[in-house]
Amino acid sequence: MNWQGIIESLLFAAGDEGLTSKQIASVLEKPEAEIRTLIHEMKKDYDESTRGLTIVQFGDTYELVTKKEFADYLKMLVESPHQHSLSQAALETLAIIAYRQPITRVEIEEIRGVKTERPIQTLMAKGLIEECGRAEGTGRAYLYGTTKTFLDVFGLKDLNELPKLPDDVDDQDVQNEADLFFETFQERLDV
Repeated sequence: MNWQGIIESLLFAAGDEGLTSKQIASVLEKPEAEIRTLIHEMKKDYDESTRGLTIVQFGDTYELVTKKEFADYLKMLVESPHQHSLSQAALETLAIIAYRQPITRVEIEEIRGVKTERPIQTLMAKGLIEECGRAEGTGRAYLYGTTKTFLDVFGLKDLNELPKLPDDVDDQDVQNEADLFFETFQERLDV
């Protein structure tokens, strides 16, 4: 059995919360002392290799992290403007959610006419939308709404500052108006 590979997988999955040797020992059904030995061997292998990862220990908690010497490259990735722009599909989905919230994925797809799973995932990952409850009825679908981050990115105090839509509006009018609004602020998303 590749115990080190399993430990590596567990640490990766735990992320920045890390795992204690006791937690790992419980999962692997091995003595804690054996787990600590395996982890120390892994750390030595990581540190002696040219790989970008290592294991750090905080008290009895272990974390899989990137090596400090690669921090500048990670910083460039995070600060890269190309990583922060939204696709047209994501912008359309965001506009619909902003104007129609709370709204289910199925309702968004009815308006857009296409699947929206990926744009919703993107918007949630960027913190622009969130699950804000469950719809009544069969299946109790998730409801989506915008976040404080959305307001901050677009420089709004609250949703009342979104451009007003005409009273006799259909779904296409909502989309057209929202597109104009979001085109105005696209450069904020590219920052």
